[in-house]
Amino acid sequence: MIDIIINGCFGKMGKTVAEKASADPKIRIAAGIDLAKLDEYRFPVYRSFDELPEIDTQNAVIIDFSHPSVINNLLRYAVDNRIPAVICTTGISDEDKAHIKEASKSVPVFYSGNMSIGVNLLISLVKIAQRALNEDFDVEIIEKHHNQKIDAPSGTAYMIADAIKSQMQYAEYVYDRHLQRKKREKNEIGIHSVRGGNIVGEHEVIFAGDDEVITIKHQAQSKAVFAKGALSAAKFLIGKEPGMYDMSDLIPQE
Repeated sequence: MIDIIINGCFGKMGKTVAEKASADPKIRIAAGIDLAKLDEYRFPVYRSFDELPEIDTQNAVIIDFSHPSVINNLLRYAVDNRIPAVICTTGISDEDKAHIKEASKSVPVFYSGNMSIGVNLLISLVKIAQRALNEDFDVEIIEKHHNQKIDAPSGTAYMIADAIKSQMQYAEYVYDRHLQRKKREKNEIGIHSVRGGNIVGEHEVIFAGDDEVITIKHQAQSKAVFAKGALSAAKFLIGKEPGMYDMSDLIPQE
């Protein structure tokens, strides 16, 4: 049995993680952390890690879908109590990433900008495609999200673009072609954003060559895919040595 502590348990993703965890016989929710504490809930909830009572840490994992502002408190608690952490919060700064890396010297830390196994499989596939197709194909990325999403392009779009760029000698990201009146350069990676309705998340990569087009696409139908990925990561961390882990560790490599 794995005990999980859900940081940000009353947020949209925190609630989804709790729902999926409750349906998994191998997982028990030991506690939740959230500023919006309710007096009664189906598991004990605390306002901060400082309020947490002592728990059996042998098979415990923290799952974090909260806010970058609490990352340092989370990492301090994880290191002090030797509890692995799955960090799913987006908007992490470079300074936060440095703190995460430092904490991973003491405890296993699983960090990914997107917790969908499908998206991370897509990233593996586009790297293979870029190596095979090389400069003979133009690359365009289209990402779609709901109308409440603030940032654009999405962090996942950047993950995909960075993966493709890693297979090229040089690449330039181009975001808005209407500002330029010139032909497309071979080293460009076009990144385009769509915002509308309640689209959970769609990412499409187009490799366009002479007389043929290859498209690799992922669609998230609900937030449940990210919760499932986080729970898979929590199971993966049990028994692991301190270090940094990500979704590529859950996907069979070549």
